[in-house]
Amino acid sequence: MFQVNKVPGFHYTGISEVTVPTMTVFSPVDRRTDAAIVVFPGGGFRLLAIDLEGTEICDWITSQGITCVLLKYRVPKSNHYWDREQKRHITPAVPFALQDAQRAIKLVRANAARFNVDPSKIGVLGMSAGAYLVAQTSTISEAAYRPVDAADSQSSVPDFAIALYPGHLCRSGGVLDPSLKLTENTPPTFLLAAWDDPVNKICNTTVYANALANAGARAEVHVFAQGKHAFGLRHQELPIAAWPSLVETWLNAIDVLATPSTMRRDEK
Repeated sequence: MFQVNKVPGFHYTGISEVTVPTMTVFSPVDRRTDAAIVVFPGGGFRLLAIDLEGTEICDWITSQGITCVLLKYRVPKSNHYWDREQKRHITPAVPFALQDAQRAIKLVRANAARFNVDPSKIGVLGMSAGAYLVAQTSTISEAAYRPVDAADSQSSVPDFAIALYPGHLCRSGGVLDPSLKLTENTPPTFLLAAWDDPVNKICNTTVYANALANAGARAEVHVFAQGKHAFGLRHQELPIAAWPSLVETWLNAIDVLATPSTMRRDEK
């Protein structure tokens, strides 16, 4: 089901009642690296902001020479969500969204040759609820579902992670979701949020940043004064709009954006 929704300043397309998960692969046209990023759109596990936090993000990712895989995961009520009627968070018995996210990463790794990517350069990017999936896939290595085929022998843990204005991480008392187990091997993580976000309070970013630091994991964290929530690539009038260039610099620093030919020259 498609619906037009509004956040301050603009409209976006939301998809709800997703019962069959799908992934769409967007390949870079001009320049190509050997990396891929699986994108998890946000939407509070009620719907998917498929353009604002999906296709528009993939357009930017492919412009960097990176293969983008857009995951349309199952919603609604497919992960920890806010029930508007009961006015409380509910964790469903079966985490369908996490199942779909893990499966997508495994499928990309299993089909790395087909997609012309390096199976050791598979990252994830998520916004809002999608950023919670970023944290889950980064810290939960156990499969949330029974194996389906040979692809499920692959790891579902990404090689790098990008979480923008994350939600669902900060629980009662300002503590991190206890299901997330971080170690020094947690993938390098880029975190970004706005201090004035009225939906996902800044605690979601800071509590995860502290957990990364305490675990000895690699991370880069940016908090901007303004930006509110669900801005995607659209708040061009605010400093937070620079986040794509910040991510690009970070990806260069962790050697994700090196092209295969460049890497071969460097290795000689």
